[in-house]
Amino acid sequence: MLNTDQNERRQFFRIDDSLSLSYRQIPADQLAGSVESLETGVDSDFTVVSSLAAVSQEMAGTLNKIDRRQPEVASYLKSLDKKIEILGRVLMAHTTELLGQPAQSVNLSGTGISFQVEEAIQPGTILELKLLLTPSYAGILCFAEVIGCDPTGDQSDPQRYNLRATFAHIRERDRDVLIQHVIQRQGAQIRQARAAQGQQ
Repeated sequence: MLNTDQNERRQFFRIDDSLSLSYRQIPADQLAGSVESLETGVDSDFTVVSSLAAVSQEMAGTLNKIDRRQPEVASYLKSLDKKIEILGRVLMAHTTELLGQPAQSVNLSGTGISFQVEEAIQPGTILELKLLLTPSYAGILCFAEVIGCDPTGDQSDPQRYNLRATFAHIRERDRDVLIQHVIQRQGAQIRQARAAQGQQ
């Protein structure tokens, strides 16, 4: 179990990543109702994989104990977990439009996100964000507040903006999945960099 300081530090890890996303603006007076629906409603097809991943993370400690005492039982439970994950991915694949969209570059952490948009959006605007993480295919639905939206300065495409947003509301289990994704991607990037240096 992470202590509070460790968890807060992990929330601020930032990575450059590539994922599929969509967003829409939410009127401020509709945010409370949208948040309540997210927190109390049944998981949508889009978020089912991230919810399954969160449950798997919660089970990890118990599964490790079982693995030490009864490795065959642990192996069986891990196989069941994989089967459920596959079913969740199949369900989501038939219901989300994001799988057909090309991934885009983002800067990501447990507290916010930055990505490019084709329209200027005013700071303070609330966005409903859908993030599709790869390779896990965990779908995260959350709400973010725009804190900045500036021209990229790219002369070849002057109509693009760098949007920066902080997560105004994200379910804790989704944040845990997101933080775990950031840590894993960071580790993979470090290993790739070391391997590239070793080949020089």
